[in-house]
Formats: sequence, C-alpha cells, structure tokens
Amino acid sequence: MARSRRARGHAAGHENDERWLLTYADMITLLMALFMVLFSISSVNISKYQTLQESLHAAFSGSVLPGGVSIEQAGGTVSKVVLPSTSASQAIMPPSTAAHQAKGTSIAPSTPKLGVPKGSTHAQRVQQAAQLEQSQFVELRARLQAYAKAHGFARDVRVSIVKQGLLVQVLTDRLLFNSGSATLDPQGLPLLAEIGSLLEQVGNPINITGYTDSIPQDSPQFPSNLWLSSGRADTVEQFLTSRGLNSTRVYAIGRGPLDPVASNATAGGRALNRRVVIELVRVGPPPPPSRTTQERRSS
Repeated sequence: MARSRRARGHAAGHENDERWLLTYADMITLLMALFMVLFSISSVNISKYQTLQESLHAAFSGSVLPGGVSIEQAGGTVSKVVLPSTSASQAIMPPSTAAHQAKGTSIAPSTPKLGVPKGSTHAQRVQQAAQLEQSQFVELRARLQAYAKAHGFARDVRVSIVKQGLLVQVLTDRLLFNSGSATLDPQGLPLLAEIGSLLEQVGNPINITGYTDSIPQDSPQFPSNLWLSSGRADTVEQFLTSRGLNSTRVYAIGRGPLDPVASNATAGGRALNRRVVIELVRVGPPPPPSRTTQERRSS
C-alpha cells in the first residue's frame, strides 16, 4: 500500500517538473509572431512614397489652382463701407463674353485677356489683375451709357469710373421714386433690371447708397431724410437681389442729406442731390494714370 503511494507520488512529481516546457514553447511562439510583425512593418513601399511626394509638390507649386494672384495675395481689400473678403484677382468675366457663354456660343472677348505668366513677380500679377478689372469697368460704363441714351435716361443716369470703382448715379425724380416715397416707380424698373443684369456678370462687391436733399422730411413712415434714404436704398437692393443678384455682395445704406453734389439753395441743386448711387467696388489697386492724364496734371 505504501509502495503504491510512493509510485504515484513519484509519477506526479516527474509530471510537474516538465510543465515549464509548455510556458517556454508559448513564449517562443509569441516571439516569432512579434518578429514577423516587426519585419512586415519595416518593409517600406518606396513607390507609394514617391507618388505622395509628387502629389504634394504639384499641389503646392501653384499649377493646380489657376489664377495665382488670388492664392498668393494675403487678404482682401477693405472698402470704406463694405467689408468683403475679396482678393485682387477675383474672377471678373467680360459681360459680352459671359452672355455668349451662357448661350453656348463662343466669341472673342471684347477686352484683352491678361494672363499671368508663371515667372512674373507678385507686383506684376497685381498690376495685371488691376488692368483687367479696369477694362471691365470701361466696358460696363460704355454699355450703361449706351442703354441710358437709347432709352432717354441720359439726363438722369451718370456713370463714371473713380478710384473707388464704378459709380452709377441715378436721379430719383421722374425715374425711381416719387416725392417722400420709397416705392419704385414702374418706369424705372427696366433701367434697374439692365443694371442688375450687367452687375450680375462680375464678382465685385456692390454698395447702394441713398441720398436726399436738405428739406426736412416728416411722415409717419419716414420721420427723417435719413430714414427715407435708407428705405430707398433697401428698395433698390431688394429689387436687384430679386432679379438674381447675389445678396451677399450687396450692402445698402442711407446717407440722407449728407455728401451733397450740388447746393441745396436752389431747386435744381436739390434735384441733383436726390439720388441713388450704385457703386461697383474696386477690389484691386487702381491702375496708374495714363501718360495723357499725367501730362494734363503737370500742365
């Protein structure tokens, strides 16, 4: 009996002494798996890294995005009234070209297409963008003046190009509003529709400013001239945006009797002061004066 117990005890002790082999085998297996994972991670696909390098180089070289002026120029030009974030090279398509493209036809642009050479400097790019913008203003002025003359509005519509941009000044009497009213007169709607269709083809910000004369205004709807001028500016803005003009580009404000262009002592002067000015804000620097202008100033 005792002998059998010793035999079983001896066999059990021999089995416990060899159990460490299982743990050792498990550790070796895990180490082999670890080394295989490390080896697979250390294998680098050189071709993929070369492709990534070429893509990044092409993206940051400026050849992917056209019109390098807007990408290169930092920030936009802040107007004295509107605060848009617009770059100096914002795309401004000639009205004649845009109209033909909308119809699916092709035509040579009426204004020269000023490209931006790849090797040109930043100052040259800005100057070329300013010249392109100026050419757009010249074409818009010619088309608006021709429309006003053809429809008998030449006396009430004045279009000019100034340092701030393109100004379209419309006298309110007999054309846009009746005395003391901010409701549009039907006879002025075609003119505003033509102005809106032309301004829609360019991307510059737009300021709409209403002005009045100095005669006090006192009515339940408009207790002052400032209220009346603001109401008229808002009415013009609502009409233009309802015809498709992007409302984020338009800013309306009333100035009342401020900034008169003529004396309020006469009826003719007061009529000139009652006006609505639509300003196409210049987003780039004004072009340098021509040689003829410089000669006139020097003389």
